[in-house]
Amino acid sequence: MKLNEYQLKLINKQLMRLKKANYKKDFYRDKFKYSRLIKTQEDFEKLPFTDKNDLREAYPLGLQTVPDEEVVRIHSSSGTTGTPVIIPYTAQDVEDWTVMFKRCYEMAGVTDKDIIHITPGYGLWTAGIGFQSGAERLGAMTIPMGPGNTDKQLKMMIDLKSTVLCATSSYALLLAEEISKRDLNDQIHLKKGIIGSERWGEKMRKRIANELGVELYDIYGLTEIYGPGIGISCEYKSGMHLWDDYLYFEIIDPKTGEVLPDGDVGELVITTLKKEGAPLIRYRTHDLTRIIPDVCECGSKYPRIDILIGRTDDMVKVKGVNIFPSQIDNVLAKIDGASSEYQFMIDHLNERDICTLFVEVKTNFNKYELEREIQEQFKNDIGIKIQVKPVNIGDLPRNEKKSTRIFDNRY
Repeated sequence: MKLNEYQLKLINKQLMRLKKANYKKDFYRDKFKYSRLIKTQEDFEKLPFTDKNDLREAYPLGLQTVPDEEVVRIHSSSGTTGTPVIIPYTAQDVEDWTVMFKRCYEMAGVTDKDIIHITPGYGLWTAGIGFQSGAERLGAMTIPMGPGNTDKQLKMMIDLKSTVLCATSSYALLLAEEISKRDLNDQIHLKKGIIGSERWGEKMRKRIANELGVELYDIYGLTEIYGPGIGISCEYKSGMHLWDDYLYFEIIDPKTGEVLPDGDVGELVITTLKKEGAPLIRYRTHDLTRIIPDVCECGSKYPRIDILIGRTDDMVKVKGVNIFPSQIDNVLAKIDGASSEYQFMIDHLNERDICTLFVEVKTNFNKYELEREIQEQFKNDIGIKIQVKPVNIGDLPRNEKKSTRIFDNRY
């Protein structure tokens, strides 16, 4: 992944804008006051990174780089882990996002003949309205449900014959389980699922696909960078294509900040090339992935990143071992009787870390044998001994938004 002349030109244009004007705070002027015209890849890689903490410090509108009268919309992060991040959008930002989202639907083979059932939330969160505007630009009928009220979700899905489901993986699983439990499968017309907002394992993916009878596509995005719709997987399911005419992507070593070669796993960093309301230069997403260097079988010119394997801030350290949710997913994927749903609890007792893995298991498997098998597989793959508590399918909580997998109760 290297800057091309088109991207270089847009980055220089952004830098000139950021150095000249900020209408709320001196966030950009202070950050880039020593930056000069970018002539080479090396020049660009000397620019400072931007992190979410920087964005929080700019609260409420320190990121805004246009006058108020040019801002047509505000979106925000949830703020559940600290001060929320406020992102202003100009009319052109909304237009660009809509174009990218339409591409996502097209990449997934969705057409104006489809009926798109949208369950992500609307309001300050970017998800619902992003799915909506892209679908409308495509010309498809949309059902703007938002999350919750599963009874009504299923009624609308059946009566209006929805063909595309847009959801988080957690809510897609909840809907799939309810459809199966109520024996509604023969009344459902879904063909595709466009799933985003959280990382999900292969076992969960197969459960949703099999129970709903759909072809699944991973969609990518984050509130700070437009929202969902900046990339999506294609029919070959070999990573997610990213729209590099609007964004530039790097993979860095999370510890050193060094840019890594294509194919190496590291932290995804994104630079907005055209964003007006709140441009971001070298924004550290904390998402762990890699750039796939080969040309995709689908023939698309757009570059790819691999499916996310986790986040740098998802990692917990237990007994000197770094553990990511994706590693637990991989352990359970090897166990036939284990479901996709689990919770990993870390407690501290008598100066020792105690790890307990609650995992849903299928009814026709011996829980005692599965407990031993999962414990051994975890020790072999991850390197520590844990307690395993098998529970019945459905015993662990379901979520209409994102599911929390790891609970660190030591602090």
